[in-house]
Amino acid sequence: MESVEPDGESEVLVERTDGDPVDSVTTWPHEAPEPVHAGAPRAGAASLSEELARVSRGQIVLLVAATFGGGMALIVPMAYSLTVRLDQLAPGRADLLGLILGIGSAASLVLAPLTGVLSDRTRTRWGRRRPFTVIGLLLGVVSVPVMALGPDLLWLTIGWVLCTAGWGTAAGSVGNWQADRLPASQRGSVSGLTGLTMQIAPVIGIIAVGPLRDSIELVFAVPAAIALVLIGLFVMFAPESDSREMHLESRLTVGALLRSYLFRPRDVPDFAWNWLGRFVFFLGLSLTTGFTVFFIAQRLSMPVPDVAGVQALVSALSIGTALIGSIGGGWLSDRIGRRKPIILVGVLLFGAGSTVSAFSYDLASIVVGVLLSSVGIAAFSAVGQAVVLDVLPERETQAGRYMAITMFSQKIPGVLSPIAAPLLLTVGGGAQNFTILYLTAAALAVAGGVIIVAKVRAVPARQSVANRA
Repeated sequence: MESVEPDGESEVLVERTDGDPVDSVTTWPHEAPEPVHAGAPRAGAASLSEELARVSRGQIVLLVAATFGGGMALIVPMAYSLTVRLDQLAPGRADLLGLILGIGSAASLVLAPLTGVLSDRTRTRWGRRRPFTVIGLLLGVVSVPVMALGPDLLWLTIGWVLCTAGWGTAAGSVGNWQADRLPASQRGSVSGLTGLTMQIAPVIGIIAVGPLRDSIELVFAVPAAIALVLIGLFVMFAPESDSREMHLESRLTVGALLRSYLFRPRDVPDFAWNWLGRFVFFLGLSLTTGFTVFFIAQRLSMPVPDVAGVQALVSALSIGTALIGSIGGGWLSDRIGRRKPIILVGVLLFGAGSTVSAFSYDLASIVVGVLLSSVGIAAFSAVGQAVVLDVLPERETQAGRYMAITMFSQKIPGVLSPIAAPLLLTVGGGAQNFTILYLTAAALAVAGGVIIVAKVRAVPARQSVANRA
């Protein structure tokens, strides 16, 4: 155990675990030039010695509300609305859902780091992050009529690209604000709150739009309207300093922008191993995310539009498990100062839930599988986000860039899974082999958690009471 004293008032202990040499990670040949504020020190990684001022409760409320809105606007269409609209335009073509989701993920994969890098370098009286939050809001709102009223699959796909680009940009900008301002002593608990909102936002959204399934316009518009209000409040009232006085030592060129999509794993090994573990976990998770409606319809032998009632019931029950996983996991992580045990428990619970779902053919067993998976996802997401902030490199100058690169670990699986899932569904010669799909998801999720636990060497292990006060 290595002791580091950040400011003379609190003590942070760093936990180190044995692992293979980090040289085994693939190394890219270039790294993007570093934008540096005048007089700012160069930092190779986020330092535990740099403790930011604590964020007020009011600011946390705004952050949680904005996260809730962004989650609802982005996940409800993915989990329900797109499926209903696709069933109207191309009945029985579940395979096309994967294609549409994959195209949207590919678009956000390109845009996420671009907006992150640009926001790092943005100089306005409204700060670095706020302009991109507003741009994202506008795109998200525009996507609603395109998805709801588009006459064919092409327009539905275009609308989904606009949706992922818009709400993804807005949510990413809110996340960058969180990375800019949140101190280590609040990361577990606040990440638990935001993780919980990401769990319950689609649940409440599906409950809200379920009775509206006969009006596809409202199915798309209601989540977007809620997001517009909540993220709009964040834009207006969340504090962000004027960034016009901050200047850069290097110009942004096309080459530098392209290189900003990459990083050298050797220089930031904890960040690299955490990225890989998250990638594997989310590869498993995203295999099933877009196919839940078709899964329930097949296993319970019911029409796709009627799944909304069942999904709302199952989702409502999962609020309690999400509360336990997110709030409990995040609070416990900050309290005991340990992230890894909760990460491991989370992925094991998700794996157990997916395994139960794989062999479920009645409502009761489906509920059990969903609830186990829900508490696992919640625990992993809350504490996993805290780990992301713990190992984030270049926090002062390139937080947006590295948060966007972190999002790659979720976005790339979003591109690959819609391609892989239809192939897994056809294993054995059938059209919809959900058993194989869910077992594969379980195995990948557990493997991702094990990578993080075994390979990320430096995470906060214990903090003094003074630091948490």
